[in-house]
This record gives sequence, C-alpha cells and structure tokens, in this order.
Amino acid sequence: MAQKVDTTFVANGNPFVKYKYLGDPAALVDGGTVYIYAGHDQCPDRENRYVLNEWCILKTQDMKTFSELSYKLRAVDFPWASGQAWASQVIKRGEKYFWYVTAEHKTIHGKAIGVAVADRPEGPFVPVEKPLVTNDMTTKWTRISWDDIDPTAFVDEDGQAYLIWGNTQIYMAKLADNMTELASEVMPISIEGIHQPSLVAEGKDFYTEAPWIHKRKGLYYLSFSVGFPEKTAYAVAKNINGPWEYKGIVNEIAGNCNTNHHSIFEFGGKWYFLYHNGAINTAGSSFRRSLCLEELRYDRKGNIEKIQMTTEGIWGKSKKK
Repeated sequence: MAQKVDTTFVANGNPFVKYKYLGDPAALVDGGTVYIYAGHDQCPDRENRYVLNEWCILKTQDMKTFSELSYKLRAVDFPWASGQAWASQVIKRGEKYFWYVTAEHKTIHGKAIGVAVADRPEGPFVPVEKPLVTNDMTTKWTRISWDDIDPTAFVDEDGQAYLIWGNTQIYMAKLADNMTELASEVMPISIEGIHQPSLVAEGKDFYTEAPWIHKRKGLYYLSFSVGFPEKTAYAVAKNINGPWEYKGIVNEIAGNCNTNHHSIFEFGGKWYFLYHNGAINTAGSSFRRSLCLEELRYDRKGNIEKIQMTTEGIWGKSKKK
C-alpha cells in the first residue's frame, strides 16, 4: 500500500520546496520516479544551530509536480541513536531499499552511520539494530567526533557495494551482500590536489564533507564539499580504488548558507544537480536550508561543467537544450 501524501505542489523555481526547511538532499531514481530524501531543519526562531530530528521523503514523476509523503524516519527510531538526523542516502539493491543515515550514538562518543531497510522506496523503513560505523573506528585518521557523517552508497557493475563517508577525511569500505554490514576494513581515500584543513590559510582547497559518488561512461565521479563556507568540487578515477584526479570546483558557495550538500542523478535522459541553500526569506540560513535543482552537463571530455545557480532552476523558460 502506498504511503499517504501530506503535500503536493508544482515547482516554480528555486528553492522549489517553500513550505518547510529541508537540507542535505539525496536522490534515488527508481523506475519512472525520483525520490528525494532530506533532513528536516527545525531550528527554533531566534536560534542558530542545527536541529534535525527526522528525514522526509518527496517524489516526482515529471520533475514538475512533487509530493511529500506523510511517512518520516526519525533519528531516534534507531536503537543505537540519541538523535540528530544528519545527512543520509537511500539506494536500491535487488528488491530492497537501504537508507544510510548519520546520527549521534548513545554510548560511543560522536556521530555514527546506520542503515534502515524497506521493501519500498516510500517505506516504512526498519532500522538495523547496530550501526555500521562508529567514531572509535576512525580515530587513527582524525580525532574529531564528527568525521563519521554524510554516507553515500554505491553498487558497482560487478555487484560489489561500497560505503563512502567522512568529514575532514574521506573514508570507504566495502559493504556485505546484505548491505547492512561492512565487508572490509575502513580505507581512507586520498585525492591529489586536496589538502588538509590546516592549509586553509594558504588558500588551498581542502576536503570538508558531503561526498557523493556516481558513474558515467566507465568513469567514477566523486564529488564533495571543500573549504568553509563550502563549495562543491569533484575528482574522477577509472577505478573506484583510485587513483583519484582532482578536477576542481563545480558549484560555488550557496546563498546565505555555509554548507553545500548535493546529489547528482540522471532521469529522463538528463542529469541533475540537487542541492540546498538558505534563500527562503530572511529566516533562511545555514540552519534553515531549502532544496534547489539545476541541470548538470558534461563537456565532450567528460568533465562536469560548472553549475550556475539560478532562481529559475530547471523550470526556467530560457534553459539551454
């Protein structure tokens, strides 16, 4: 049975969701439908902090009319989590859907990554009892408590699945066939041309967070946030294990927002860049974010052309064909 719908609306420009604050968007294309999974920013008035208790689901079949489902997944639905519904992503494998999430761990200090499983992209999702990644698994690379965030998952053409995540350091691990356990040690990813945060004073690009991986014409694209306030950059590789070649900035600082979290997907023969900014009225900010959509294009060499953020978004009449 399909989930009930709370709100249906026709998008008419960026931000395209105007009735509530949503950030950290992740897209899943399943058949003829695009699903968007995003964190709900619920920061109280006159406060400036990240307050996210739940993730929401939107869907569209034509990139014009969107519906938000009544079903929500909450951080506290996970037995191991105390709250803080940070960035997430849903992917499909076989006949199951896997929602990888970030939340605060109850007993192990710091952020952790867990997963919930469903038979439909609309849910309901059943959280797995234990997380896949906890902060104590990555202390050899960084001592911060928020490096295990922003999971992106990917199933390669040979059937091997991967989980990639991280703040200040990018991590990767193989996923087991059941998609709910790691099947390898945690492996740090190195990208030549990307520097450590300590080099920010030198004007260097440094990896911050928000990795996203996709594949096109045999080439792997790893995009991520750099600097702070954040821009989006990307690297490419012929093998998912690298070496990764840094290609530079693809999206500049999003308006009125320190973070720059995105996803990239193909639908209906076009590629899209889904992101957030802080553009809704004066209340928008890094802590009250809003969803935006632009078309994404590649040049003849396979490089991603730089995104031009617009208020018209993908719905502007003057869009290039």
